Amino acid sequence: MYRRAIATCIGVAATTGLLAFVVAQRYDQPLLDPEGSFLGPSWIRLPLLLLICLVLDIVPRMLWHSRLRRSAMLPVVRERLATHWTRDRVLLVVLGVTSFYVTYVGYRNLKSALPFVRDFQDQDQMFDRELNIVDRVLFFGNRPGPVLHDLLGTTFTAHLLSTIYLLFVAMVPLLVMVWIVWSRRISFGYWFVASQCFAWALGTASYYALPTLGPAFYYQPGYTDLAHTGTTDLIAALYKSRATLLNGSYDGQSVEGIVNSVAGFASLHCGITLLWALMVQFTIRSTWVKRIFWANFGLTVVATLYFGWHYIADDVAGIMIAFLSFYLGGLATGQRFNRHRVRSRGPADTAADVDAARRGERVVTG
Repeated sequence: MYRRAIATCIGVAATTGLLAFVVAQRYDQPLLDPEGSFLGPSWIRLPLLLLICLVLDIVPRMLWHSRLRRSAMLPVVRERLATHWTRDRVLLVVLGVTSFYVTYVGYRNLKSALPFVRDFQDQDQMFDRELNIVDRVLFFGNRPGPVLHDLLGTTFTAHLLSTIYLLFVAMVPLLVMVWIVWSRRISFGYWFVASQCFAWALGTASYYALPTLGPAFYYQPGYTDLAHTGTTDLIAALYKSRATLLNGSYDGQSVEGIVNSVAGFASLHCGITLLWALMVQFTIRSTWVKRIFWANFGLTVVATLYFGWHYIADDVAGIMIAFLSFYLGGLATGQRFNRHRVRSRGPADTAADVDAARRGERVVTG
């Protein structure tokens, strides 16, 4: 059993969830399910996600290996259940989904309550001016966003970077599913989940440590000449939601069910996409997959500055959170970090993997 990994995932999730509950009670804020309005309540969503994982893993395999012969379908299903869906795998899937979801919901609620807890409801009480000064020093008196607009253009680049940025929302739960269901080594699945939980929890702490809005919200005139994209609509929606929550109502919108999602420091878009790239680098053999995830990270960094979501300091802090979460998750799951490889030992790993680890070879998923 991966007791330390299990304890880590449960501990981070329980701490984040408990803090969210305490803050909600203390400041008279509702504890909300952030995606419940269009994905259904969590008691429906969690079992459904688990069922989808099982179906996606078994049905295509059954159809392919049986060559659509009915007599061969059941043996294929039994073989997959016996060799892949072991007790350790089922525990990883159930615990992974639950721990991540509790952590993420706690993160969203704590982020929403930030203006009330820190009492930074006025933009003049944020730290945007200080971080903007750092940006101007690094860019010789200019803000990074407008510089990138002049350098990269404001039409095609805006649409490209907007697509990359918005894909993040769908990829967050999707990649959790991929790692816990299809990682060849159970320890890598726990590593991914534990690192994700650490990153979202540390990101929440960073919001409270240094509250900011971000350039697009604090210095709006510098980001209004871009082509209209999905990011344009998202920024407008987030601005309206924050104003509604702080004022009790805004532009005819009721405060009921509203979640504040505006917080700049640190950039978890940068942190999480870097964490994905690191996990791929250390656990996937395919070169092209590595290139895709590193390119996604690089484009995400550019997008955060281009659209004014974040200051440079936000991105740097997000990157540091990713490295720290990656390392802490590795320690919690028994990874051995060497200069050129990572090794892992665990009771549920295959004999071949354990032999490879003893020889000092790099063990990968794939």
